[in-house]
Amino acid sequence: MAPGRARNRGVLGTAVAAATLLIAAGTAVLAGATPSAGAATAGCGKAPTLRDGTYTIQSGGQARTYILRLPGNYTSSQSYRLVVGLHWLNGSAGDVVANGFYGLQQRSGNSAIFVAPQGLDAGWANTGGRDVTLVDDILRVVENDLCVDTSQRFALGFSYGGAMSYALACARPAVFRAVAPIAGANLSGCSSTSQPVAYFGIHGIRDSVLNISNGRSLRDSFVRANGCTAQNPPEPAQGSGTHITTAYAGCRPGYPVQWAAFDGDHVPLPVDRNAATSWVSGEVWQFFSQFGGTTTPSSSPPGPSPSSPSSPGGMACRATATVNAWNNGLTANLTVTNTGSSSINGWTVTFSLPSGQTITGGWNATYAPTSGRVTAGNVGYNAVLAPGASVSFGFQATHTGDSGAPTGYALNGSTCANGT
Repeated sequence: MAPGRARNRGVLGTAVAAATLLIAAGTAVLAGATPSAGAATAGCGKAPTLRDGTYTIQSGGQARTYILRLPGNYTSSQSYRLVVGLHWLNGSAGDVVANGFYGLQQRSGNSAIFVAPQGLDAGWANTGGRDVTLVDDILRVVENDLCVDTSQRFALGFSYGGAMSYALACARPAVFRAVAPIAGANLSGCSSTSQPVAYFGIHGIRDSVLNISNGRSLRDSFVRANGCTAQNPPEPAQGSGTHITTAYAGCRPGYPVQWAAFDGDHVPLPVDRNAATSWVSGEVWQFFSQFGGTTTPSSSPPGPSPSSPSSPGGMACRATATVNAWNNGLTANLTVTNTGSSSINGWTVTFSLPSGQTITGGWNATYAPTSGRVTAGNVGYNAVLAPGASVSFGFQATHTGDSGAPTGYALNGSTCANGT
């Protein structure tokens, strides 16, 4: 479809029913390894001159504009994530700001700087790479003035904006850590997909503007680039009012691919049936934030440094589980609390599955093996467990009749009490 025909239908208000979150496709999902260390930008430690507002910048010989939003507690002594939000055809940067950057601004907890560029002709034709150059120029200005973690730059957008976020992944794989095109297509061009970028594609199975085949094609290009195991992930049936999110297996460490298909049309924020708000912002923010937390500027990677799981003196723990079972399958959500007096940096939780249960996928942890006595390990964004803090993770499994909860929990080798 030509860019001019990628119209927006139901930009923000129209919600399409969708309800089931299913993380499937492998045992070591959402691996959070950060491939390279972040660097402090020139704005770190410097009194900022930029504030919330609309700015004009010269790019490619033209005056272009963008809107900037800073964390409410911004300080130049901390490095922040940077999120680029891209509007749809006939939308605007103001529209992206109005919807909170697809809901991510509220989710960010003041951990990110947000930028909304304005496309020429209210779109992203990216003729001659002009829009990629615009983003380059904006980042140069922003990072010269503000403190950004260069290993945690992200982009997302809806429709034409989804196409542009895909173009950025193609053209700037060393710049953007992850992208999340929503209902996108290859409309803004793609210089190459030979380099990996963490990728989360979202698309409606009944998209009447950009058929879901477009989203699958974008996804598959990064399935290949990221070295993931090819598959045809499950998608919800028409009329089911559900969405299914699949995490691909076999991806290169630090470069996960996820795919969310929902029962709906061309909308940016589909809402689960019987739910009040969209699931998109929560899942996208979880995907983006897995690559580490915000830090004080240094040459070290953001977030906790990898370490071998340790058992500090006085450590104790409590474990709870909630199981939702059906005829031959189940999901289990586990919560483990550090009830000791020492912080844990790097954790493993072991537990025993009932006979006949086999894990088919999981979230917020890696899992091995898939049956019997299982070890769940932290991923990049949840390695630190402070005293009194809890970590939640879970899995989907098949069963042959016994759908009971896991038993025999241990945190870093120390037996956990069963909670209620």
